[in-house]
Amino acid sequence: MAGNRLKTDNSTKSRKTGAERLKKDKVADVKMKDLVKDERTHKVTGVLCLLLTLYLFIAFTSYLFTWQDDQDKVFRLSSDVLFREDIQMENLLGRLGAFVAHLFFYDGIGITAYFCCWFFFILGVNCIVGRRVFRIWRNFRYMLFGIVLLSTAFAFVFQGWQFPWGGALGNMISQWLSGFLGTLGTTLLLAATGLAFLIWQFNFDFKLPRRSPRPVVPPVPEDTYAPADGPQEVKPQPLGLGNLLKDDDTATVINPLHAPETEPAGEMTLIEKDVPPPAAETPAAEKETGESSRVDLPLGKETTPLPARRPAKENGEVTLEINPAHEEEKSSGRPPNKAVKEQGLYEPTLDLQDYRFPTLDLLENHGGDKIIHDNNELENNKNQIIETLRNYDISIQKISATVGPTVTLYEIVPAAGVRISRIRNLEDDIALSLAALGIRIIAPIPGKGTIGIEVPNVKKSIVSMQALLASEKFQNSKMSLPIAVGKKIDNENFIVDLATMPHLLMAGATGQGKSVGINALLVSLLYKRHPSQLKLVLVDPKKVELSIYRLIEKHFLAKLPGEEEAIITDTKKVVHTLNALCIEMDNRYDLLKEAGARNIREYNEKFIHRRLNPQKGHQYLPFIVLVVDEFADLIMTAGKEVEMPIARLAQLARAVGIHLIIATQRPSVNIITGTIKANFPARMAFKVSSKVDSRTILDIGGAEQLIGKGDMLISYNGELVRLQCAFVDTPEVEKIVEYIGAQQGYPEAFLLPEYVDEKELENREFGSGEKDPLFEEAARVIVQTQQGSTSLLQRRMKLGYNRAGRLMDQLESAGIVGPNLGSKARDVLFKTETELEEYLQQLF
Repeated sequence: MAGNRLKTDNSTKSRKTGAERLKKDKVADVKMKDLVKDERTHKVTGVLCLLLTLYLFIAFTSYLFTWQDDQDKVFRLSSDVLFREDIQMENLLGRLGAFVAHLFFYDGIGITAYFCCWFFFILGVNCIVGRRVFRIWRNFRYMLFGIVLLSTAFAFVFQGWQFPWGGALGNMISQWLSGFLGTLGTTLLLAATGLAFLIWQFNFDFKLPRRSPRPVVPPVPEDTYAPADGPQEVKPQPLGLGNLLKDDDTATVINPLHAPETEPAGEMTLIEKDVPPPAAETPAAEKETGESSRVDLPLGKETTPLPARRPAKENGEVTLEINPAHEEEKSSGRPPNKAVKEQGLYEPTLDLQDYRFPTLDLLENHGGDKIIHDNNELENNKNQIIETLRNYDISIQKISATVGPTVTLYEIVPAAGVRISRIRNLEDDIALSLAALGIRIIAPIPGKGTIGIEVPNVKKSIVSMQALLASEKFQNSKMSLPIAVGKKIDNENFIVDLATMPHLLMAGATGQGKSVGINALLVSLLYKRHPSQLKLVLVDPKKVELSIYRLIEKHFLAKLPGEEEAIITDTKKVVHTLNALCIEMDNRYDLLKEAGARNIREYNEKFIHRRLNPQKGHQYLPFIVLVVDEFADLIMTAGKEVEMPIARLAQLARAVGIHLIIATQRPSVNIITGTIKANFPARMAFKVSSKVDSRTILDIGGAEQLIGKGDMLISYNGELVRLQCAFVDTPEVEKIVEYIGAQQGYPEAFLLPEYVDEKELENREFGSGEKDPLFEEAARVIVQTQQGSTSLLQRRMKLGYNRAGRLMDQLESAGIVGPNLGSKARDVLFKTETELEEYLQQLF
């Protein structure tokens, strides 16, 4: 029985313990750290701070009028006044308001108590908004300084008054200073302290006018420069059998032309290129080497290799002399102008000085940065290629493989006497033997003495946008408009400057990655450019692809005046927008002509150094990028009305910072005409349906053999490169635009010049009673500048040429400007604005 009882007790205890443990697991642990970081806690704190601000402000303001009635009651009862219901206070907030106001004013800091209201106000606003609208620490320092200085000054000036202007703090410091420095010394100290604060805060200029300095004569550059270092010797390892891999930072892979005799046939050797450390300054011609892989595949004993060429040696080693580069004089010898001395260089980013660039944690790492090597797959493909070529009596000397994210490049060196055309014609046979889709033969590879065979990988890797943007090449880029496109076969990041392309033509069938490619280009620009440096004109006939960017309208987007939506979807508005861009281009060329600059870079450089007068219409010019998501739909609906402004922009807009990215699903000859192709040297092709489409977009076949899902060919600088496009998902783009859209932007989107269709104005003339709404403003602009120029009205008022011309005609008929003088500006008949205003009042 005892044993049974023991067993029963143990089982009951076990069940009870399990129940207690289960109940304990259900209780959620609330951590104080998470509660403090919670967004709702911040908002509640902000609301309480704002209520406290309002409460103190009402109590303090009421105290200014009721302090005489309430002061004796507070003196007599002290804090007991809070609990005496028979006491009636005159303060609007009752006994508590009177006591708190008395505490701040009489026992505290006097009239400077209002600083506390301001401090609680900025705390509340920052907590509710969720970002730093006001700088708390800086305002807190100003508040403390103001309380000490002003309370002392009020107590010193109004000493003997019944109202506590300086409070107890001000009276104490004022009495001590008066006894220590005297009345005159205290006055001088307070005045000097206040003046010093104002000078420190506003930096007043007390300089007397002085003579202009003599021009600085630039130093005469020397004809020759002595090199700082002598010739350097580079001693590479001697050529030998097997694969050599250098251990230094400038490692280079040297592939021998034959395998060692002791190495068994079929064995695979993997050689990885070292990644050079990031340098402070990388030359433009130097390419960033990613994590690429190159595999030398031995052929066996049946192939007779050619003897390797050996360079001339001195004392058994090759000596390479590297002459130091000539460094040019950086100083132009031009002294800084007066405006730069007084105001410093113009900084366009100060318009939105609190703007923060998107962070990399908004993007996801979809795939690993390392490329996975499948040795069995490489070996099988190597054997199939060798066997197929041997069946057609083609022998090769060497074969090596470079593994990329989605494609592996097999490079072969044919034996002597083998014609390249024989290998090129075997493209279908090699594809059949490998049972792979998307085989592409490059015969020969430009810049190499090899023939390339591109074979898709069985296991493909995703190229993450986060990896490209985090790379050293993108982060330290000095490009004007850097775009991260994707990765090459050797895993090298392909990052180029859109400003040097200067326009990009994209094509690809539906679902092959074209829209993702557009998002990748736009995200690259958003991560690298400030809103003051870049504006986007987005044309989306499909109405759904680019609508996600509407949140950054007041930061990066440009639109026509009077339009509600910045993203253009209506074909008629597209025509107006393109013509408005042409007007903007012409206006910019006028500005460059007046500034004596050849391109936008030189113009902005002069404006930053304050060598251009903003009162004459000069301004900092941001880059403008036009993105058209579906060009074929525009051509079908508008035709020549779209093609002509596109061709004109492509021909001329590069120098003034306007660049085009045009995408289409149908790269046929009636969509991409010869006029358009001639002005788009950079082309990007995803998988297309036929070889004809590939030739239309790239002038060469190959795009029809791509495997899709971001696999692409890009023609840039006369070179055709196969890439795997970077992948950025729609939720990632949403996070980025929400992050930017939540920040403070401009009051409105960037406005393009107004365009009025000439067809709408045919057979229409303005009578004497029909005045343009901008007539008076145009008259004031003309009189202020004393220049009767139509182009001036276009630039200053952002008008189209037609409307500016009509305004000038109306000004002439009204007697404000003289007649047309040909290429010269019209005469302005009014010299002052006062005369103009009197005339306008009489005229209308």
